[in-house]
This record gives sequence, C-alpha cells and structure tokens, in this order.
Amino acid sequence: MPEGDTIHQAAVNLRKVLQSQRVTEVQSRAGLMDGDTIAGRIVNEIEARGKHLLMHVDDGRVLHSHMGMTGSWHMYPAPTLTQAKRQWQKSESQAAVTLQTCGWNVVCFSPKVIRLVHEEDLHHDPWLSRLGPDLLKGSVDDFTYLRRIRSQNRVAIGQAMMNQTVISGIGNVYKSEVLFLESIHPLTRVSQLSDAQLLSIKNAATQLLQRNLQNAPRKTRFRSDGVRHWVYGRSGELCLKCGDQIEILRQGDLARSTYFCPGCQPRFK
Repeated sequence: MPEGDTIHQAAVNLRKVLQSQRVTEVQSRAGLMDGDTIAGRIVNEIEARGKHLLMHVDDGRVLHSHMGMTGSWHMYPAPTLTQAKRQWQKSESQAAVTLQTCGWNVVCFSPKVIRLVHEEDLHHDPWLSRLGPDLLKGSVDDFTYLRRIRSQNRVAIGQAMMNQTVISGIGNVYKSEVLFLESIHPLTRVSQLSDAQLLSIKNAATQLLQRNLQNAPRKTRFRSDGVRHWVYGRSGELCLKCGDQIEILRQGDLARSTYFCPGCQPRFK
C-alpha cells in the first residue's frame, strides 16, 4: 500500500532515469489523459508531496499522479516499448501511462489519479493546494502541526491522522502501527489527547517513515523473527506484547481499516 515513504522513494528512483531526460514517446490508456502532449519534452524535476508525485516538464506542465491503494511506478531498461513490455511485472491492462526515454521505459500501473496540470495552477489545485505539511520534507513545526491537528478535536485520532490536509504521508499502515506504539486507542478523540501525546504521535510517524526510505519491504517492527508489523494486517492474531487478540475496525466515510490491540490500547474512559 503506497504511503508517504513509498512515494518519496519512487521519486528518488524516477529521478535516476527521468530527470533531465527527454521523453521520446508516450502512451496512455484511452480516455485517461492527453499523454502525447509531453512527448518531446524534458523532465526538469520530480518531487513527492505526501502521497502525491509530481513530474515537472520543461513547458510548465506537471504530470501529477496519486497511487491510491494499489498503484505503482515501474522502470525498465529497454530501448523500445516492445522490448520493455517483455519485462513488465504487471499486466498491460493495468498500465495507465508509459513514458519512453533513450534507454528506459517508465510505467505507471493502476493509479487512482494521473493527469496533466499547469504549474501555475498548483497553488489552487483541489488535490494539492490543501495538503498539510509533509513529514518527510524536513522538520514539521510543532506549533503548525498542533494547530492543524487540534482543528480535528472532535474527530477520532485514527481518522485525524489520515486527513491529508492536517499532515500528509500517513496511511493505514503507519496510522495503525504508530497508535499501537503510542498505546492510544484509535477511537480516542483528538480533544482527549494532550499536546505531548499528539507531538509524540507526529515524531513516531516521522521516524518510521524516514526509517523506511529504502526499497526493502516496509517495517514498523524491527526484530529478527521476520514479523514486520505489530498490528497491521494481523487481525485475529495474538498481540506480540500482551497476548490479546488483535482487532480491526473501520473508520471514516471511506471505512478505512485500523488494526489495534485492545489490551495495549485501552479505550479512553
């Protein structure tokens, strides 16, 4: 599941093969976007903003993508698209956009969003203009963070952490794991938490995101037994700390999955 660390790492990898390179050929799924408009253009910059990836080209436009739950960018060394397709790790039906350069084929598979926008429109773009501070872009000011998270005082912390206008980059995995590590029940309202607790949540999330800025499988638990997560994806299994059974609940309008241990994360009374 792509979260902030995944997108930042994708940006690093894409820079290696696309930045300062000319896009020689573009193919896009019918009706998705006018992909041919960036053929012949040079990629000036690639950046991550939370869970969004922005590819700036030299004519002032930006290829914006959001991976949703299952999307991903892949890179294949190949002089032609036909040769590259033999290496693809996903089916051609999942390919939304392919970019060809001299020697590389770059494919965006199954994105939630992929589109071209003008750079001057980014500051009022409905997807991007309201994003909160990115935990992986330097130090996030404590005052700014507290002001934003306190705007969600009536909301459960498990929902507030997923609100990308508050802080960007956290998804279901980090939400579940950080709340477990902080011993906070996901249904606890933000107003029931102290500033110190809220800052500890931010710091723990930042540390885990930074620690996972690599290509290895994401880990939030660092032990030699091979279990990578404390609670995420482990509903019905026993807690590795207290032995209680891990549970799952659905939060928010989108019914996002939150995993927790009722023993380690008692409900606030």
